[in-house]
Amino acid sequence: MFKKILFLGLVAIAVSCSKSENTTTKSNEGSQIDQKVDSVLALMTIKEKIGQMVQYNGSWDLTGPPSNVGDKEKAERVKRGEVGSMLNVVSVKATREAQKLAVENSRLKIPLIFGYDVIHGYKTIFPIPLGESASWDMELIKKSAEIAAKETSAAGVHWT
Repeated sequence: MFKKILFLGLVAIAVSCSKSENTTTKSNEGSQIDQKVDSVLALMTIKEKIGQMVQYNGSWDLTGPPSNVGDKEKAERVKRGEVGSMLNVVSVKATREAQKLAVENSRLKIPLIFGYDVIHGYKTIFPIPLGESASWDMELIKKSAEIAAKETSAAGVHWT
């Protein structure tokens, strides 16, 4: 039960990070999504459920101790549906290759989520948020965040 709640929490976080659209939706859309989530959860093995909580780091931007798992083993785990997300994989080519491994090879075809820490810009670098806040220019702060989001999204990253 705890693992189901944890998995649903992960799904809720991923959904809440996506761009929201019109809030006036049909009441049955929510129940359809719930039914789909429940059906996928029912099909998943315990190993696959745990795998959705596994997050690997890209090999080029380590902020902690390097993993003892090599790239070949990481790819095999992605193919088996034992990885849910990856950090610091930032080119369209790299995210597409990893996504292809997950969607074309895993049993349930669950896509990966890619994340990167974009605290003050991606390709265009802006001041850190503390510096921006000292400007009191809310429109400029919003614009810098929009630019960072567009650049990051264009690189294949879903979540910052």
